[in-house]
Amino acid sequence: MKHFLPLLALIATPIAVAAQDAAPQLSLEHRTLVRCSAAIAMVAQGQATAQEDALRYPDLRERGREFFVRATAQVMDEAGLDRTQIEAALATHAQDIWNNGTIDEVMPSCLALLPA
Repeated sequence: MKHFLPLLALIATPIAVAAQDAAPQLSLEHRTLVRCSAAIAMVAQGQATAQEDALRYPDLRERGREFFVRATAQVMDEAGLDRTQIEAALATHAQDIWNNGTIDEVMPSCLALLPA
């Protein structure tokens, strides 16, 4: 999915660098929720701009938004993150997915987390 523009990463990269040291360690569950939130946002953005690679996935604009909001709120509450820290975590994961071209590897498990 090399055509996806990692919107989260572009917006929050400076935040990620500044907040990296301040962010508490996240549990595996929290890292998974953040990673999937970033991946789903990337695909939803691609779907909104009719990118062919993104259109291979189910429509994520509504269900994906709901997942994103709930997952990030859960991580913020349970891990004690503030808005800057969650944005940094999202940007870090989005950039990692983008840099490594792993969206197709990440999405199957993320789709399983979506509400029906």
